[in-house]
Amino acid sequence: MELCTPGAPLAELQARIKNLQKAMQEKGVGGALIVQKTDLFYFTSTSQQGWLYVPESGAPLLMIFKEFDRARIESALEQVISVVSPKKIPEILADYGYPTPAILGLELDVLPTNLYFQYADIFKNSKIVDVSTEIRLIRAIKSSYELEILRQAAFLSDAVAAKVPELLQLGKTEVALAGELESYARSLGHQGIVRMRLFGSELFYGHLMSGPAAAIPSYLASPTGGRGVSPLIGQGPGFNKIGKNEPILFDYVFALQGYISDHARIFSIGALPDELMWAHEAMLRIQEETKKYALPGISSGDIYEMMVAMAENMGYGEFFMGVGDRRIRFTGHGVGLELDEFPFLAKGQKLLLAKNMVLALEPKVILPGKGVVGIENTLLVTDTGLESLTKIDDHIMILPE
Repeated sequence: MELCTPGAPLAELQARIKNLQKAMQEKGVGGALIVQKTDLFYFTSTSQQGWLYVPESGAPLLMIFKEFDRARIESALEQVISVVSPKKIPEILADYGYPTPAILGLELDVLPTNLYFQYADIFKNSKIVDVSTEIRLIRAIKSSYELEILRQAAFLSDAVAAKVPELLQLGKTEVALAGELESYARSLGHQGIVRMRLFGSELFYGHLMSGPAAAIPSYLASPTGGRGVSPLIGQGPGFNKIGKNEPILFDYVFALQGYISDHARIFSIGALPDELMWAHEAMLRIQEETKKYALPGISSGDIYEMMVAMAENMGYGEFFMGVGDRRIRFTGHGVGLELDEFPFLAKGQKLLLAKNMVLALEPKVILPGKGVVGIENTLLVTDTGLESLTKIDDHIMILPE
């Protein structure tokens, strides 16, 4: 099978599994069954259909339903076997010397109810508990292996943003420009799928909208919405034609080998009104202060409150991160294999920043009837503050008419 390539090295996977086992032991969990596709990839380096059983100590067992031969190539784990049904899992675990766990961990934040009932029936003698928070906390701290891929993804994010001026034309529809940029991103190795954990949330590459269309709200947990191409999609670029002297929001994700870089830039064909230019500069000031303030040990909720206070003091409180009662109550989020990872820079959050977390910081102003300005970068938490992994110029790029 020549087309499959190995994923993370064995030492990387073993370190991740040891972190999970430590968390399991602290919680009194005898075994964990990893089901969700992104978590499965994180601990095994394959997304083929199957289950990973992690005992509280000792080697894990990867059980593959489809496709076994491919999973054997992609995953460096030593115990990879073929199974025909999840009903066989307890029998298989017994054959491999794993005792039935009194307490079994599952990812209950994402597990559908019918599957929960199925696993509860399969593991009749085990109490099922949630281990999703422990998994997400482990995934929040990136290894050097992960950071290298994230840096590459950020570099390619900048390359796609740099392509915008070449393709931007008056009268071109948002969705036509989006398609051209997405084609270019694919040619650079973008995986196409942008994974999100929150139920019902989905994203196709990102948001590219112009003028007032960018300020149209949507269901997505995002400060921007967009009209989209149909009510079913309900977000993102639509058939609005790009005009002059209006902000054009390029808010795209680059997903490389599973890992996500998220950033936004503003473009304009012709000069923008001073009101929009000033608002953008205010968001840049918030970003710069946050980069210095967001140190290891600082509460993610405190960072949110600091950013909101700055926006209010500069006169943008009413339009910061949305408009009205349903505006979003966060100013940044973790990124990694999913777009909505820990930590969340959100109201009431208590999680402390830690070195090697990776954040997408996105202070934005949404002005109904006028458009969106602001910035988003993917940043690494270091001992001295936030290091931006995306490096293309943050200022509005004004193109000639």
